[in-house]
Amino acid sequence: MAQAAREGKRLMILFEQNGCPYCKELILTNFSQKAIADKARKKFLAVSLNIWGDREVTWTDGRKFSEKRLAAFLKIQFTPTLVFFDERGGVVARLNGYYPPHRFEAVLDWVAGRRERKIALAEYLRTAVREPAGEQLHDEPFFLKPPYDLRRHRARPLAVFFETPSCAACDELHRESFRRAGIAEALKRFDVARFALGERTPVTTPEGDRLPAEDWARSLGLSYTPSVVFFGTDGREAFRIEAYLRPFHLWGSLEYVASGAYLREPNFQRFLQARADELRGRGEAVDLWR
Repeated sequence: MAQAAREGKRLMILFEQNGCPYCKELILTNFSQKAIADKARKKFLAVSLNIWGDREVTWTDGRKFSEKRLAAFLKIQFTPTLVFFDERGGVVARLNGYYPPHRFEAVLDWVAGRRERKIALAEYLRTAVREPAGEQLHDEPFFLKPPYDLRRHRARPLAVFFETPSCAACDELHRESFRRAGIAEALKRFDVARFALGERTPVTTPEGDRLPAEDWARSLGLSYTPSVVFFGTDGREAFRIEAYLRPFHLWGSLEYVASGAYLREPNFQRFLQARADELRGRGEAVDLWR
């Protein structure tokens, strides 16, 4: 931290693991682009940690952890996870998963430009990122209809998708992920709602608060689209996705919540590894990027 401050940089910590296709994508696609590589080198002091590693790490508050204990302490559920710090050791931004290059570069600009006191990251990304994508939200027959009372009246978990227009990853979600048979079947075990970031539609949240969808998304701290926030049958948040995911991991996330496994195994990566092993044991091919 002190070294980064002396060099006029900000500290960026990358949590990764071996065999992670999203970590590979970050290195081979994002950091292979000169603009991103130059910004990362000039504006940040980067430290890489393995979520299963045993090296000793002295955290920002002085406590010592092994890499894997630190990952558990910080509740790292996806790799890569990137944590950005200000000069005083406060967390400026945390990316819980992979961001495609254009969005990732915008995050680097926001953090390096010390914009956190001027504009929220979610708002900055909505205005700074433009991508070729459909200008309208996609509807699905399984989405709940208004009025939106999301309090848990039934013994079913809730999946809430947050999207935006002109969002390529949202288009991909509807075009590819929702068309997969396993995902379509898993979604039948949920009540499924969808809102747009910036939408003023009134919502009664699982906690019983009534407020516009935009305010709820802001209170949840969401900045990426599509994001998915899962709630258990007790109305409490169970799990969330707030970065780019391919269908295999979305399917795994749905199963993690619907099966109640999140109550028994707090580490999603361990659940996912066990699930992949089970599928392979049944003779099914497992491609984490499919």
